[in-house]
Amino acid sequence: MPGASLFGGWRLMERTRRNALLNLLALLALAYALYLFDRYGTDYQVRILNNMAIFITLAVSYNLINGVCGILHLGPNAFVAIGAYTSALLTMSPMEKQMNYIIEPLMWPFSVLNAPFLVALIAGGLLAAFFAFLISFPVFRVRGDYLAIVTLGFGEVVRVICNAFQSVTNGPLGLKGLALHSNLWWTWGVAVVTITAVSKLVQSSYGRAMKAIREDEIAARAMGIDPFKHLLMAFLISAFFSGVAGGLLAHLIRTISPTLFTFFLTFNLLIMIVVGGLGSTTGAVIGAALFAWGGEALRIVEQPVQVAGLKIPGIPGMRMVVFSLILMVVIIFARHGIMGRHEFSWDWLFHKVRFGAARD
Repeated sequence: MPGASLFGGWRLMERTRRNALLNLLALLALAYALYLFDRYGTDYQVRILNNMAIFITLAVSYNLINGVCGILHLGPNAFVAIGAYTSALLTMSPMEKQMNYIIEPLMWPFSVLNAPFLVALIAGGLLAAFFAFLISFPVFRVRGDYLAIVTLGFGEVVRVICNAFQSVTNGPLGLKGLALHSNLWWTWGVAVVTITAVSKLVQSSYGRAMKAIREDEIAARAMGIDPFKHLLMAFLISAFFSGVAGGLLAHLIRTISPTLFTFFLTFNLLIMIVVGGLGSTTGAVIGAALFAWGGEALRIVEQPVQVAGLKIPGIPGMRMVVFSLILMVVIIFARHGIMGRHEFSWDWLFHKVRFGAARD
């Protein structure tokens, strides 16, 4: 049936071109929306969008190792901290460093190093990936709860070092007065690159091997898949983008300290990927977007309210209680999250539209 085969190949080629065109139009629409917010939006709206983009980068990269590979990794806060401190130290001028390090001077060569923002972001990601490579050998010798404990311990070790190593991190005082480099174009540009890179990886043969390891590592090994090589690849890529996101976060809030990189950050990322759907890049994006927007929308529960003449004082931290309740509801009634392990595609969207039109 050469004719049918040729026709099928032509249809596949046309579908690929159509999807590529739609992806380009979606990017242009995103760029236009960012332009409008950048020019006409309030500082509050721009800050939410920046937070959303950084959370998307963190959630997508974190989901690669936790959702796609099925490894319970509890130390992303360490890589975010490494990227944040590295990029901050590289972008600060020598005068700014002298003003920050008032108890103990910054050690050489960090005291004289200076680099553009892009170089600092890449350096932060590479250093985070380097530390991921160093700990990968003991980490991937264990599985399950033991692996989670090892990565959790690494995250705490990095936080303690940031708190104690004053000649590099300035200890509990942290770093203040960082330049405001992170804007909508930087944060969303990195988010788009992260989504594209992770999606391409998941759809490749390496991604299929990672999923095979997640489902049954012994069977995957019997099929000739090297679990360590594929898990290491995912671990390094996840750490790199986490480090880059840490640099963006540092230059958005302009003040960093060890208290910013506790397990609480990892807990937030877990909420995002579990609510969105473990193993789904689309779900990670949705979960991060809902978390960034919902975190601001739920500020009302921390404000004092008056009901029937009775004044109820605001309770700090109530937002996280609500988030925890939402997580419990999702686990009980939608155990696979919003997307499960499904991904958004234009073919899926057109199928839904045609199916809905046919039912009407």
